[in-house]
Amino acid sequence: MKSIFEKDLIAACIRQDRKAQFELFERYKVALYSTVYRILDDEAEAHDALQESFIEIFKGIKKFRGESTLGAWMKKIAVRKAIHMTKKRIYFSSLDQVDAFSEAGVLDGWIDGQMLDQAIRKLPVGCRSVFLMIEVEGFKHAECAQMLSISESTSKSQLFYAKKLLRESLNQVLKA
Repeated sequence: MKSIFEKDLIAACIRQDRKAQFELFERYKVALYSTVYRILDDEAEAHDALQESFIEIFKGIKKFRGESTLGAWMKKIAVRKAIHMTKKRIYFSSLDQVDAFSEAGVLDGWIDGQMLDQAIRKLPVGCRSVFLMIEVEGFKHAECAQMLSISESTSKSQLFYAKKLLRESLNQVLKA
């Protein structure tokens, strides 16, 4: 199937045209998989989340109102699926622990993407989810808090804590 405009693709998906659904899947599978994998840090769970996301996307595409891009709407569904899968294992550190850390500790050296990715994977699930949603996916704290069923202040403190842990982890790698 030749590439078709997004509006036509959406209309065809609403009609449950299998070729259009496949085209939509092909266009967005890599980006959505990358998003859910970064949240879940598990290939099998990421594949499950991707599959469940596309099922929900195809069932709910008639509800897409075009208030955002199709990709952004789909990403929000995928993020919610991934977060739903982590609900039982998300542990948010106490605010007392976060307050005990200082903002000091700038990185002393050069890091690459692989080092950063490994450090992000080591973060506790709650911190990692908030960090990825805010810093990588570009969600606002209010949106993040709503999707994770936490307060906005918890979202902010988890982001602070995630950055602190990342600095510590990367500094250890650089000193080694």
